[in-house]
Amino acid sequence: MQGGLQNSLYFCIDLIKFIRKYNAMNLAAAPISALPFAALADPTRQRIVEMLAEGALCSGDIAGRFALSAPAISQHLKTLKAARLVRVRAEAQKRIYELDPDGVAGLADWLAHIRSFWNPRLDALEVALKKEKP
Repeated sequence: MQGGLQNSLYFCIDLIKFIRKYNAMNLAAAPISALPFAALADPTRQRIVEMLAEGALCSGDIAGRFALSAPAISQHLKTLKAARLVRVRAEAQKRIYELDPDGVAGLADWLAHIRSFWNPRLDALEVALKKEKP
């Protein structure tokens, strides 16, 4: 019985490692337009982007607004930077984070592209629904 439980535990650990590796590979292989959405899937990162929309902040100020450890916030900032949603500059010993205009513009461009497909369809749906009303 002990061996079966131990084998099950090892299987679960291997499965978790595989899932983490698979998710990391999918994120790395995703088209550039998917990276910001993957980064923004986390509510903490959404809040960080909203905070930075009001102006640049140092990493300590960002971390101070969360009940998370500084290393955890650092990982979130790293993910946002990899997605090109934020950029960082050094000022003395501080790291100042701000929104990356190019990355945000890329996200906005992608959304505009998607809207260009949906707006005519939604307009046609509205017309069809109005025709069906008695």
